Amino acid sequence: MALPVLGSGSEMVSILVPKEYGYVVLVAVGSTFMVMWKGIKVGAARKKYNVAYPTMYSPTNDLFNCYQRAHQNTLENYPQFLTLLLLGGLQHPVVAAVAGTTWCLGRIAYARGYYSGDPSKRMQGGFGYFGLFTLVGLTVKLGINTLGWM
Repeated sequence: MALPVLGSGSEMVSILVPKEYGYVVLVAVGSTFMVMWKGIKVGAARKKYNVAYPTMYSPTNDLFNCYQRAHQNTLENYPQFLTLLLLGGLQHPVVAAVAGTTWCLGRIAYARGYYSGDPSKRMQGGFGYFGLFTLVGLTVKLGINTLGWM
């Protein structure tokens, strides 16, 4: 499938979407389940620790706050992740899918570490940044190639 992209003036650039881009799409869909899982964990923690809506963070229960913060931090980073995944995967879909999966697994490890009640254990998910930085590189490469600089 070719997507026309307008360039400067009357120039057009076409981006071919390889069939392997389906892997990128599946990672994007899988990432929504990871985000939903975190939301469910916050809901369960709300019940367990008796933190009623609309209270975002408990003034008295740091363990609940760890659940909430793990979810909130992922939501804060999710738009950037999806943008980089979907754009970076246009030229290198398999690499992008592996990088996206790495980011998602890192976010799960991050949450599980946070859920322990020891916020420093969230760093167990730091390996997810390898996936994110790979996606940044792929997306920058797409921009450079689309402009015809390389």
